[in-house]
Amino acid sequence: MLLDETATGVFTIAATPFLPDGTLDLDSLDRMVAFYEEKGATGLTILGMMGEAGKLSEKESRIVIDRVVTRASVPVIVGVSAPGLAALKALADAAMDREAAGVMVAPPGHLRTDDQITGYFQMVAETLGETPWVLQDFPLVTGVQMTAKVCRAIFDACPTCVMLKHEDWPGLDKITTLRRQEAAGARRVSILCGNGGQFLLEEMIRGADGAMTGFAYPEMMADVVRLMQAGDEARARDLFDAYLPLIRYESQPGLGLAIRKHILARRGAIAHATVRRPGPALTPETLAEVETLIARQEARLAALG
Repeated sequence: MLLDETATGVFTIAATPFLPDGTLDLDSLDRMVAFYEEKGATGLTILGMMGEAGKLSEKESRIVIDRVVTRASVPVIVGVSAPGLAALKALADAAMDREAAGVMVAPPGHLRTDDQITGYFQMVAETLGETPWVLQDFPLVTGVQMTAKVCRAIFDACPTCVMLKHEDWPGLDKITTLRRQEAAGARRVSILCGNGGQFLLEEMIRGADGAMTGFAYPEMMADVVRLMQAGDEARARDLFDAYLPLIRYESQPGLGLAIRKHILARRGAIAHATVRRPGPALTPETLAEVETLIARQEARLAALG
């Protein structure tokens, strides 16, 4: 199940479950994979930024890869971003040896010019060889601005780059530009979008193929993508609107992962809401606000029928 340009749907950015002492919770990892698939995920992305990849040792990363790929019945993409290409290749090789579908790479923060960015990803493609990979475009975190022109240059120079993980903000016009280029004859790539699903409706209208993010209700993303692909925009909007207040709340910088893990634990997807240190703890006031938002969301969904 190698990744290619036709990928659509919802590749959920998977959390990494921990026990209260901060060690890996492998039982919850199994449970979480099943949960995501039951809720409509058509793929999983592990060791991403919201998967706390930077807090894992190399050994732990390999354990997570092995555990998830072995148990998943959907394609798995593995985040392999690293300061050096040797470490990137080692983790990518480990992922592909376990039959992952592909890998995802974000630009290191020191890249500044367009030539530096395109040159770096050409080296990435050469390093990865035949492994299909995802270009992660998340300037709010990486600090690296990639215009549509730069993305297109990367796609043209690197045939093994088959997907854009689009997480620019504002970035809707970038999707439109890339799709217009493809309509004019440029090579097509899959575009899946992040930002907690905040702009999923508009991204689908602009030409995205689905979502790659980790909102704690993946069924919302799966249903919205399905409805949009079926041409039922009105129903998709009604459904999206029911979840939007909680999407907004979960998208708080620095706090969103803790909120997401709390909700995942509340839903039984993982046993503990532990965020590995350093990480925030939720206050009683925050937890009460989450409960209010969930209750109102459930009421809106019931009214929709």
